[in-house]
Amino acid sequence: MSIGPDRPPGTPEMRLLKNLFFVLVITVPWGADAADQFDQLIDGGVAKVTEVVDGDTVILDNGRQVRLVGIQAPKLALGRKNFKPWPLASEAKEYLSKLILGHQIQLFLGDHPEDRYGRLLAHLVRKDNGLWVQGKLLKEGLARVYTFADNPKMGAEMLQHESQARIANKGMWGLLYYAVRNADTVANDVGTYQVVEDRIVEVAKVKKRIYLNFGPNWRTDFTVQIDARYGKRFVKKGIDLLKLKGQKIRVRGWVKVKNGPMIELDHPERLEILSPK
Repeated sequence: MSIGPDRPPGTPEMRLLKNLFFVLVITVPWGADAADQFDQLIDGGVAKVTEVVDGDTVILDNGRQVRLVGIQAPKLALGRKNFKPWPLASEAKEYLSKLILGHQIQLFLGDHPEDRYGRLLAHLVRKDNGLWVQGKLLKEGLARVYTFADNPKMGAEMLQHESQARIANKGMWGLLYYAVRNADTVANDVGTYQVVEDRIVEVAKVKKRIYLNFGPNWRTDFTVQIDARYGKRFVKKGIDLLKLKGQKIRVRGWVKVKNGPMIELDHPERLEILSPK
């Protein structure tokens, strides 16, 4: 079977392979809920990993490059001028190499199986032992959850794996560089990807945008912005954005400046409700 999106997922052969693989993996240690999610993804075939580029990118024996969808490992420079490697970048690459280099892996593709660079976007599972690679990296604290609106599947399962490492201060979560920020400190992190926890002071809908404000002054305090057209995505996950006032939440994204520091959200997998009012 070919690797990648060149064969339509609805063909009889692919449906048969997906069903057969699901039967084989229901007892492996990713859990019943995760197995159900894998069954919703596209079977991307089997290939051998011949090279590990960094902590979340590999090359297959057919020449295709794969980005491990849904996670972000610490970044290496990889030839980028004046780019300082993030802490634990080399360790993440080394760990991933020991985990899958030279091994046969099963690929599971999301709804959008390629990125703009032509890399496959896939969840990887080792064929010999059923190990879900993303889950293992998250549990070891060598990656954090990094979903996109067009590839959000497995988000809940990945967050569960990440939380184990975060609670234990394992790997990247034991370093200040990656530590969870709050509304008062995130202003120091403009231009970076951060995880932020704090309580919402006020919720406002202004024209076609929803704002979650974390301080009394929206002109200077941390804010989360959501385009109102994305509201239905949150409703489907049981989140009513307009009723979040007083609740403590965890959000993740790139910090920018719009009045004060801001993170924009376009899908619910980047927002976790931590406590009631």
